[in-house]
Amino acid sequence: MLDVLEAFTIVVVGVMVGVEFSVAFVINRILDALPEDSGQLGRAHGGRMLGAVMPVWYITSLVLVAAWAVAGWHHHGTGLVVTAGALLILSVIMSLLLLVPINNRGKTWTPENRPEDWKEQMNRWDRFHYVRVAVIIAAFALLAAALA
Repeated sequence: MLDVLEAFTIVVVGVMVGVEFSVAFVINRILDALPEDSGQLGRAHGGRMLGAVMPVWYITSLVLVAAWAVAGWHHHGTGLVVTAGALLILSVIMSLLLLVPINNRGKTWTPENRPEDWKEQMNRWDRFHYVRVAVIIAAFALLAAALA
């Protein structure tokens, strides 16, 4: 049963990492290259859509990692799993303190109501997001290493 939990956790966390990596290095670059207000509108829509899904995904990932740590407490690699869990907790804290406030503002913006510094706010979100992506990639790598 532990093998199933490990595999399911790796898949859930891995797909989450892939989505966040794609947002950082593919989707936002595409949106930023669109003409006129299209990129800002796309970011607002993405903020609404992913802002609804990602909190559940992050918490689910964290719960699965915690379950893996408890179920595999006496198995090889548990320290790596616990460290991965700590990194996922850090990513949730970063999200709540740094990224969500910007996202909550940005998802309501239109070309008519966005603030003058909207690009600077999106750049700040991007910088925080790059750090969060690095943190969750590290967590994923630790989970993969725990299986070795």
